[in-house]
Amino acid sequence: MKYILVTGGVISGIGKGIIASSVGTILKSCGLHVTAIKIDPYINIDAGTFSPYEHGEVFVLDDGGEVDLDLGNYERFLDICLIKDNNLTTGKIYQSVINKERRGDYLGKTVQVVPHITDAIQDWVMKQAKISVDDDGVEPQVCVIELGGTVGDIESMPFIEAFRQFQFKVKRENFCNIHVSLIPQPNTTGEHKTKPTQNSVRELRGLGLSPDLIMCRCSAALDASVKEKISMFCHVEPTQVICVQDVSSVYKVPLLLEAQGVVDYLCQRLNLPVEMRARKMLTKWKEMADRSDRLLEQVSIALVGKYTKLSDSYTSVIKALEHSALAINHKLEVKYIDSADLESTTLQDEPVKYHEAWQKLCSSHGVLVPGGFGVRGTEGKIMAISWARKQNKPFLGVCLGMQLAVCEFARNVLEWKDANSTEFNPETEHPVVIDMPEHNPGQMGGTMRLGKRRTIFKSSSSVLRKLYGDVEYVEERHRHRFEVNPELKHHFERKGLQFVGQDIEGERMEIIELKDHCYFVGVQYHPEFTSRPIKPSPPYFGLLLAAAGKLQSYLAKGCRLSPSSSSSSPDMDVFELKYSSL
Repeated sequence: MKYILVTGGVISGIGKGIIASSVGTILKSCGLHVTAIKIDPYINIDAGTFSPYEHGEVFVLDDGGEVDLDLGNYERFLDICLIKDNNLTTGKIYQSVINKERRGDYLGKTVQVVPHITDAIQDWVMKQAKISVDDDGVEPQVCVIELGGTVGDIESMPFIEAFRQFQFKVKRENFCNIHVSLIPQPNTTGEHKTKPTQNSVRELRGLGLSPDLIMCRCSAALDASVKEKISMFCHVEPTQVICVQDVSSVYKVPLLLEAQGVVDYLCQRLNLPVEMRARKMLTKWKEMADRSDRLLEQVSIALVGKYTKLSDSYTSVIKALEHSALAINHKLEVKYIDSADLESTTLQDEPVKYHEAWQKLCSSHGVLVPGGFGVRGTEGKIMAISWARKQNKPFLGVCLGMQLAVCEFARNVLEWKDANSTEFNPETEHPVVIDMPEHNPGQMGGTMRLGKRRTIFKSSSSVLRKLYGDVEYVEERHRHRFEVNPELKHHFERKGLQFVGQDIEGERMEIIELKDHCYFVGVQYHPEFTSRPIKPSPPYFGLLLAAAGKLQSYLAKGCRLSPSSSSSSPDMDVFELKYSSL
């Protein structure tokens, strides 16, 4: 097993996740089996109880693990399927060590950070690295480990110490360190400043780790003289200083690393069993990156949510939209709308903000209401859904978005004026959305309906069924506490709101579609979590097709795009190619 540790310096949020994913991608393109582990130094057991403003979106895995959004990057870039133990937190490590101590496993010894915590970290990494993440079940050959935060943070010290020991345990030829650091360029001088990186590398060395590659995050490409300066003061060869400047698309980052000889260096440094040949998978990435730059036609989607001030809150949603827009050869414009701005209280308090929000909504080609929790902004979301339904605008509701679409229909079509979810109004006379049997209100973490569940299609004429390839069922990832009240189902279907997808028992409503509408779809699951750059999620793909006015022709042609955009159709080779076979 070869281990590649990715650390960060100067600031957090520098792009370690994309760089770690890109390193994995270029190694996978060589035919290697690659897995990934994300280490988060916070004391939370997992990301499940975070506000999206705190740490970005909560990404959900097949096994129900609520994890850091970087695991979403790994899955999308590497086309792998991770489990919850691929996300390691301080909380998980301390919990496992304390449980051992309570059982008496340490035979009366004093339990300390060194060696007990550091040993637990190393054991966890070595065990998890061996677990297959590909469909073929083959044990990985390379494990990319991303250490969250920045070097020098007090909370990451046990992990740094663990890897200082780890490099000797697994031997030098099986371990290397990539350090990602910021190279600022102040406007006053326009000159790239290397001092923060020098200090960061010096601190890393002082803690016992020596970087093999220094990846320099910068706004523009570095001059050779800057690379040489970093090389001289950071004790590495100039070829070990890699420039990762801002690019128009994240798909270009693997190509950027490949062009600077990262694969050659890692093969030589880690003695990887790689044949140096043309890599078909990277050719596909290049085609994808080039095509994203050449797109001329534009499609705009209004994202109506409550966490719109931080785009990381909806990372997977945005990626799913991007994948689908790329597939139909359109440039994506996302219009972020805070749902509270659509409400009448905003009209009274801040009329300009209110009118701007409605102008954004009305000028969009399609409307998306993503998942969320809490009552704030729900009335604004219902207003947006009502507008999309009445104006025949393409609409997709995900999780809470689907539940609110049912509430809106109940209020305005069934004329149940107080219809609501019991999450927001426990006393409503028409509880169209209710809490679930699994829900344990006494404990917040991990108590929702989580992970991959099967949805059975109940209608052969369903639009979504056709978009999925006319299958009998789909398996998608869930994260919710509330569900549509199954006892009221017949009231909705009588008026045209069809529940075309249900769970195996037929008790949970999973997919809604509205008759005689260009595209009005709601899903209880989160399809964005399984969207891939070369295989977009069908519900999002349908929204983008409808928004671009291409859905009916796509369905009429048996779910194929027109020849002008055939290179990006999900039915064409580019979408059917599995990374593992390239």
